[in-house]
Amino acid sequence: MREILVILLVLFVCVSWADGQEYPHKEYFETYEGTKTCLECHEEEAEAFFYSQHYQWRGASPDIVNAEGKRLGKMNLINDFCTNPIPSWIGKAINDDGNVIARGCSQCHTGLGKMPSETISREQLENIDCLICHASGYKRDLYKDDSGNWEWKPILWTNQAGMDSISKRISMPTRTMCLQCHSSSGGSLNFKHGDLEGALTDCERTFDVHMGTDGGDMHCVNCHAGSDHGVSGWGEDSDYKDMPGEKITCSTADCHGEKPHEAKVLNHHSKKIDCTVCHIPEFGKSDPTDILRDWSKPKYIEGKNRYAPTITLKKNVHPVFAWSNGKKWVQLMDEPVERDDEGLVTIMRPEGKRKDKHSKLYAFKFHRAVLPVLKDQQWLVPIAADEFFVSGKLDEAVKHGAATVFGIEDAEYEWVNTIRYTGVFHEVQPAENALKCLDCHSPSGRVNWTELGYKKDPLDKHVKD
Repeated sequence: MREILVILLVLFVCVSWADGQEYPHKEYFETYEGTKTCLECHEEEAEAFFYSQHYQWRGASPDIVNAEGKRLGKMNLINDFCTNPIPSWIGKAINDDGNVIARGCSQCHTGLGKMPSETISREQLENIDCLICHASGYKRDLYKDDSGNWEWKPILWTNQAGMDSISKRISMPTRTMCLQCHSSSGGSLNFKHGDLEGALTDCERTFDVHMGTDGGDMHCVNCHAGSDHGVSGWGEDSDYKDMPGEKITCSTADCHGEKPHEAKVLNHHSKKIDCTVCHIPEFGKSDPTDILRDWSKPKYIEGKNRYAPTITLKKNVHPVFAWSNGKKWVQLMDEPVERDDEGLVTIMRPEGKRKDKHSKLYAFKFHRAVLPVLKDQQWLVPIAADEFFVSGKLDEAVKHGAATVFGIEDAEYEWVNTIRYTGVFHEVQPAENALKCLDCHSPSGRVNWTELGYKKDPLDKHVKD
């Protein structure tokens, strides 16, 4: 009976949201007293959410070929943007002008300030911030509790009437709710993903045919809604999943099917080429995206009185193409890096080959970075990023990161060049804006055929390969 009531509630919320009617939660409680108010009715949902990737920031990693059964994610891997959340979890980084220039990685965590534990407890359940994903207009900021520790609270926490009003505006997550974190990850708007721009909250079909209000007008949950607060589907570059084995694909009967085109030649292409290759000809169309982050070169930002790594931004970026069979390899945080013939260290790459029957060609963002690595152990080192943003003292920030995460004091390190492949799946173009044949099959085309395992352009009928 409880499950039926929950389903009916969700359906009612969805209908109310779509029709612009009043939110039903106004009838369920008088005064909002934090997450414990939600737990009075939704304890089971909170317990399910506790184990989700949105809360744990790690999870099952069956598609990582070198995971060896480990649960991987943001908390125990190094990324090539802000490196790792642990050394910069929470706090107000304030510059000499008294301005807050960073608030820690927990700003986009679905908790209220405590790091996620893998052991469930009442404290951890009450740390879940339900409103960040479910309350329209909800905003929060950092405040200190009675013990002097930082915690996230609603900006209306001293205004009970306002807080009660916001907390009752409950719906399924909207584009705006999802993008408030996913479009600003990596430090600023569109820095990290490239294809998750703030413009997606309200765009036309020529920006994204699925999310455009004059197109599909779809919300993130239309594709990514899973079960028990788990998210279905994840990118070709993902390191953990809520629902292993489930993959979002355009070729299901509910979407475009296995033969989405009228032309047979295009349907032949779609057997080995993912839709993203032709239908996402570029990304970073509104906000430029980070294509190179050099942590070895601190840069002072005029006008903001803060420091940053040297970041190269670019707009209207063409994706790179690579084979993927759904598996990937990642550089683990506490294992020696592997350098290729050019001395490059791969952070993440797709696994796949042209003649592998399970592989298809996908579109990726190709990102470069320069990161610190311990001289002896050859482990990538997390950086205390917020500390560096204020002081500009990079050496101290690197050593602080090594001490915090590895327990290594006064670490000796060097710099290494890294590369990463990040899947591109959004900002899908309608058919009229997709790539045409000669965009790839021409001497000046986008494709490097030899890198993909061909001798020449396969359109050349004289090629026997």
